[in-house]
Amino acid sequence: MVESSGTNAPVLLMDEPTEGLAPVVIDQLVGAIRSVTADRSLTVLLVEQRVDIALDLSSRCLVMERGRLVSDTPTASLRAAPDVLADLIGFEARR
Repeated sequence: MVESSGTNAPVLLMDEPTEGLAPVVIDQLVGAIRSVTADRSLTVLLVEQRVDIALDLSSRCLVMERGRLVSDTPTASLRAAPDVLADLIGFEARR
């Protein structure tokens, strides 16, 4: 863990934490992440292939393609414009 530059809050990097997990375990993990970030004393940098989970847990969504940042957008904006999200990731997110 490191400190977030703007708030001195610890930052937890999670690289595809749902990979290979059973759905019931994923639900528990998502609940735990939501719980530890609720008071904003911990920042989570989440790298996740499951777009539905990434959108559920994030306030901002950064999309990378071949190592380059192609979008830095508030999650609410992507939820409101599913066509933009589909263009960015190449398919529609599950709802």
